[in-house]
Amino acid sequence: MDVSLHHDEGTIRPWRITAMIAVAVAAVELLLLVVVGGALIAKPSSGTASRPHPRAAAARSATAKAAPAKIHRAAVPAAHLARGKVTVLVLNGNGRQGAAAVAASRVSGHGYRIGAVANAPRSDFTRSLVMYRKGFEGEGRRLARDLGIRIVGPLDGLNASQLHGAHAVLVVGA
Repeated sequence: MDVSLHHDEGTIRPWRITAMIAVAVAAVELLLLVVVGGALIAKPSSGTASRPHPRAAAARSATAKAAPAKIHRAAVPAAHLARGKVTVLVLNGNGRQGAAAVAASRVSGHGYRIGAVANAPRSDFTRSLVMYRKGFEGEGRRLARDLGIRIVGPLDGLNASQLHGAHAVLVVGA
Protein backbone atom coordinates (compact mmCIF):
# COMPACT_ATOMS: atom_id res chain seq x y z
CA MET A 1 0.00 0.00 0.00
CA ASP A 2 1.33 3.33 -1.01
CA VAL A 3 0.99 6.11 1.48
CA SER A 4 1.28 9.54 0.12
CA LEU A 5 3.55 11.78 2.13
CA HIS A 6 2.28 14.77 0.31
CA HIS A 7 -0.10 16.83 2.47
CA ASP A 8 -2.51 19.28 1.25
CA GLU A 9 -1.29 22.80 2.10
CA GLY A 10 -4.83 23.90 2.84
CA THR A 11 -5.20 21.57 5.85
CA ILE A 12 -1.92 22.55 7.56
CA ARG A 13 -2.13 26.29 7.07
CA PRO A 14 -5.04 27.12 9.45
CA TRP A 15 -3.31 25.26 12.29
CA ARG A 16 -0.11 27.28 11.82
CA ILE A 17 -1.95 30.58 11.71
CA THR A 18 -3.90 29.70 14.86
CA ALA A 19 -0.65 28.78 16.69
CA MET A 20 1.02 32.02 15.58
CA ILE A 21 -1.92 34.09 16.80
CA ALA A 22 -1.93 32.26 20.15
CA VAL A 23 1.82 32.89 20.57
CA ALA A 24 1.40 36.58 19.71
CA VAL A 25 -1.46 36.99 22.23
CA ALA A 26 0.58 35.20 24.93
CA ALA A 27 3.58 37.44 24.22
CA VAL A 28 1.47 40.60 24.50
CA GLU A 29 -0.07 39.35 27.79
CA LEU A 30 3.38 38.57 29.18
CA LEU A 31 4.63 42.00 28.19
CA LEU A 32 1.65 43.68 29.88
CA LEU A 33 2.16 41.63 33.05
CA VAL A 34 5.83 42.60 33.19
CA VAL A 35 5.08 46.30 32.66
CA VAL A 36 2.22 46.43 35.19
CA GLY A 37 4.11 44.32 37.73
CA GLY A 38 7.21 46.47 37.38
CA ALA A 39 5.16 49.62 37.83
CA LEU A 40 3.53 48.25 40.99
CA ILE A 41 6.85 47.18 42.48
CA ALA A 42 8.58 50.45 41.61
CA LYS A 43 5.78 52.66 42.90
CA PRO A 44 3.53 50.90 45.41
CA SER A 45 0.11 52.37 45.94
CA SER A 46 -0.33 54.47 49.06
CA GLY A 47 -3.32 53.74 51.22
CA THR A 48 -5.05 51.34 48.87
CA ALA A 49 -3.25 48.24 50.03
CA SER A 50 -5.04 45.93 52.40
CA ARG A 51 -3.80 45.46 55.95
CA PRO A 52 -1.01 42.90 56.26
CA HIS A 53 -1.70 39.52 57.72
CA PRO A 54 -0.86 39.44 61.48
CA ARG A 55 1.68 36.64 61.03
CA ALA A 56 3.46 38.55 58.27
CA ALA A 57 3.57 41.70 60.42
CA ALA A 58 4.93 39.71 63.37
CA ALA A 59 7.58 38.12 61.18
CA ARG A 60 8.64 41.53 59.88
CA SER A 61 8.85 43.00 63.38
CA ALA A 62 10.87 40.01 64.57
CA THR A 63 13.25 40.49 61.67
CA ALA A 64 13.52 44.19 62.40
CA LYS A 65 14.34 43.47 66.05
CA ALA A 66 17.00 40.97 65.08
CA ALA A 67 18.74 43.36 62.70
CA PRO A 68 21.26 45.63 64.41
CA ALA A 69 20.37 49.27 64.42
CA LYS A 70 22.57 51.59 62.46
CA ILE A 71 24.06 54.29 64.57
CA HIS A 72 25.02 57.48 62.89
CA ARG A 73 27.62 59.36 64.86
CA ALA A 74 28.78 62.85 64.28
CA ALA A 75 32.42 63.28 63.40
CA VAL A 76 34.57 63.41 66.51
CA PRO A 77 36.70 66.54 66.64
CA ALA A 78 40.41 65.96 66.52
CA ALA A 79 42.60 66.87 69.47
CA HIS A 80 44.36 70.19 68.88
CA LEU A 81 46.73 70.11 71.83
CA ALA A 82 49.61 67.69 72.25
CA ARG A 83 49.30 65.31 75.21
CA GLY A 84 51.99 67.25 77.10
CA LYS A 85 49.88 70.41 76.85
CA VAL A 86 46.66 68.81 78.17
CA THR A 87 46.07 69.14 81.91
CA VAL A 88 43.94 66.49 83.62
CA LEU A 89 42.15 66.68 86.96
CA VAL A 90 41.99 63.19 88.50
CA LEU A 91 39.17 62.55 90.99
CA ASN A 92 38.66 59.49 93.18
CA GLY A 93 35.05 58.44 92.67
CA ASN A 94 35.17 54.97 94.19
CA GLY A 95 36.19 55.74 97.81
CA ARG A 96 39.26 53.49 97.84
CA GLN A 97 42.26 55.24 99.27
CA GLY A 98 45.01 55.90 96.73
CA ALA A 99 42.90 55.03 93.64
CA ALA A 100 43.19 58.55 92.21
CA ALA A 101 46.97 58.63 92.77
CA VAL A 102 47.41 55.34 90.90
CA ALA A 103 45.23 56.65 88.06
CA ALA A 104 47.19 59.93 87.98
CA SER A 105 50.40 57.95 87.59
CA ARG A 106 48.86 56.09 84.66
CA VAL A 107 47.65 59.36 83.06
CA SER A 108 51.07 60.99 83.37
CA GLY A 109 52.61 57.82 81.90
CA HIS A 110 50.69 58.60 78.70
CA GLY A 111 52.25 62.07 78.60
CA TYR A 112 49.44 64.19 80.07
CA ARG A 113 50.01 66.83 82.76
CA ILE A 114 48.29 66.33 86.10
CA GLY A 115 46.50 69.44 87.35
CA ALA A 116 45.36 68.03 90.70
CA VAL A 117 44.41 64.78 92.41
CA ALA A 118 41.40 64.92 94.75
CA ASN A 119 38.23 63.16 95.85
CA ALA A 120 35.09 63.39 93.76
CA PRO A 121 31.97 64.86 95.36
CA ARG A 122 30.57 61.28 95.53
CA SER A 123 32.30 57.96 96.06
CA ASP A 124 29.75 55.63 94.41
CA PHE A 125 30.97 55.68 90.78
CA THR A 126 30.82 52.13 89.46
CA ARG A 127 32.75 52.93 86.27
CA SER A 128 35.49 55.37 85.37
CA LEU A 129 34.63 58.25 83.07
CA VAL A 130 36.26 61.19 81.33
CA MET A 131 34.69 64.63 81.09
CA TYR A 132 36.04 67.54 79.05
CA ARG A 133 35.72 71.29 79.04
CA LYS A 134 33.94 73.05 76.20
CA GLY A 135 36.24 73.21 73.20
CA PHE A 136 38.35 70.23 74.30
CA GLU A 137 36.24 67.28 73.20
CA GLY A 138 39.01 65.88 71.01
CA GLU A 139 41.47 65.95 73.91
CA GLY A 140 38.94 64.31 76.26
CA ARG A 141 38.13 61.53 73.79
CA ARG A 142 41.83 60.91 73.15
CA LEU A 143 42.48 60.64 76.91
CA ALA A 144 39.61 58.17 77.28
CA ARG A 145 40.89 56.12 74.34
CA ASP A 146 44.42 56.09 75.80
CA LEU A 147 43.10 54.83 79.14
CA GLY A 148 40.55 52.39 77.70
CA ILE A 149 37.58 54.25 79.15
CA ARG A 150 34.31 54.10 77.25
CA ILE A 151 32.26 56.74 79.05
CA VAL A 152 33.15 60.19 77.73
CA GLY A 153 31.16 63.40 77.81
CA PRO A 154 31.13 67.12 78.51
CA LEU A 155 31.44 68.45 82.05
CA ASP A 156 28.54 67.35 84.19
CA GLY A 157 28.24 68.43 87.81
CA LEU A 158 31.43 70.48 87.73
CA ASN A 159 31.99 74.07 86.73
CA ALA A 160 34.99 75.12 84.69
CA SER A 161 36.12 77.17 87.71
CA GLN A 162 36.37 73.95 89.78
CA LEU A 163 38.83 72.42 87.31
CA HIS A 164 41.78 74.63 88.35
CA GLY A 165 42.69 75.14 84.69
CA ALA A 166 42.40 71.48 83.66
CA HIS A 167 41.14 70.63 80.17
CA ALA A 168 39.73 67.22 81.13
CA VAL A 169 38.59 65.33 84.23
CA LEU A 170 39.11 61.65 84.98
CA VAL A 171 36.73 60.27 87.59
CA VAL A 172 38.03 56.91 88.82
CA GLY A 173 35.24 54.39 89.38
CA ALA A 174 35.20 50.93 90.91
